[in-house]
Amino acid sequence: MSAVPPYDPDAPGPATYVYARVADHIAARILAGELVPGMRLPGERDLAAEYGVALGTARRAIEELRGRRLVVTLAAKGTYVARPEDIDPPTG
Repeated sequence: MSAVPPYDPDAPGPATYVYARVADHIAARILAGELVPGMRLPGERDLAAEYGVALGTARRAIEELRGRRLVVTLAAKGTYVARPEDIDPPTG
């Protein structure tokens, strides 16, 4: 497992939107094994505080991660790192 550098909002990179930078950092933590399948992510308010961003930015980052199929959100339970069995196979 490799360590993921701390989040740096000013680091150069391909993502231009703050929510995408936050999503990229969380995705890197998942891929590095720092956040493991089945692990609950902090709530949106906690993520916003951790990353120093607005609540809406944290929400958009989680939405982005759901779109990448890296996390799943369960109503009234929270957001979790996706397990292979949590992900429906793509249709079409």
